[in-house]
Amino acid sequence: MMDSYRDHDGVNSTDGPGFPSKPEVASLCQGLMELLFPGYHDGGTLAKLELAALTKDRVSTLSEDFRRVFHAALSGSGDAPAMASEAVRNLFEEMPGIRALLQTDVEAAYEGDPAASTPDEIILSYPFLEAVAIQRVAHLLYRSDVPLIPRMMTEWAHARTGIDIHPGAAIGSHFFIDHGTGVVIGETCRIGARVKLYHGVTLGARSFAKDESGRIKKGGKRHPDVEDGVTIYPNATVLGGETVIGRSSTIGGNVFLMHSVPPDSLVYYEESDVRVVAKSSKSNSADYSI
Repeated sequence: MMDSYRDHDGVNSTDGPGFPSKPEVASLCQGLMELLFPGYHDGGTLAKLELAALTKDRVSTLSEDFRRVFHAALSGSGDAPAMASEAVRNLFEEMPGIRALLQTDVEAAYEGDPAASTPDEIILSYPFLEAVAIQRVAHLLYRSDVPLIPRMMTEWAHARTGIDIHPGAAIGSHFFIDHGTGVVIGETCRIGARVKLYHGVTLGARSFAKDESGRIKKGGKRHPDVEDGVTIYPNATVLGGETVIGRSSTIGGNVFLMHSVPPDSLVYYEESDVRVVAKSSKSNSADYSI
C-alpha cells in the first residue's frame, strides 16, 4: 500500500489542510432539515412555546458545525477563519428566505399531485422536498464560492432520494418534482417559477468544448433554461446551454430535445399504433388500435 501511495499520489491527501468528512456533512444536512421544518423531524410533539429556545440552540450548534467545515474547505484560501465566519453569517441571514421558497414548493406539490392528502404528507415523505431543500441551501453556498461543501450536500440528498440537482442550478418558486427518481439537473440550468418535472427527466449538457490538449474546458453555459410554467413529463431529455424551453410549454414523455422551443409549445412524439389482442385466441379475438 505504501508503494501504491507513492506511485499513485493523485488519490492521496497527506500533509494538507484536511477536508470535511462525509459524515460531518450528512449531520449538517440532517440538522438543516430539522431547522427548516421544525416539528416534522423531532420525533414527538413540539410545543410552540418551546420553539424559540429550540431554534436558538439549533442555530448555535449548526453555526459552529458549518463554521468548522467551511474552515476546513477554505483552508489555503487566504483568511480562512474570517471567510468561514462570513459564509456562516450569510447562510443564516438567508435561511428565512429559503423557508419561504420551500413553502411554495410544498404548495406546488399539494396542488399538482392528486395523491397528496395533506401538506404534512409532502413534508414527511416526498423525496423531492428533501432534495430541493438541501439544494436551495447548497445553491446559496455555491453562489458564495464556498468550495466542496455544496456538492457534498447535494450528493448526500442524491444518495437518499435518487434526485441529482447540482448546487449551481438556479430554481424559482413553486417547484415540484413528481416521483423524482432519476431526475438530473445540471449546474448551469436556470429554472423559472411553477415548473413541474416528472421522474427520469434530464436537463443536461449537449457537448463539452475541449482545449488544444483535448481536455474538457471547465465552466460555461452548458445546460438548458426552463421558463415559468413548464411541465416536463417522464424520461424526457433536454440538452444544451443555448436551449430554452419557452414559458407554459409542455414536453412529452421520452422526448429527446436539443433545441429551443417557443412559449406555449407542446412537444411530443407521434407513436405507431399499439395492437391489443386477447392472448387466449388471437385468431378469433377483437383487434384494437390505440
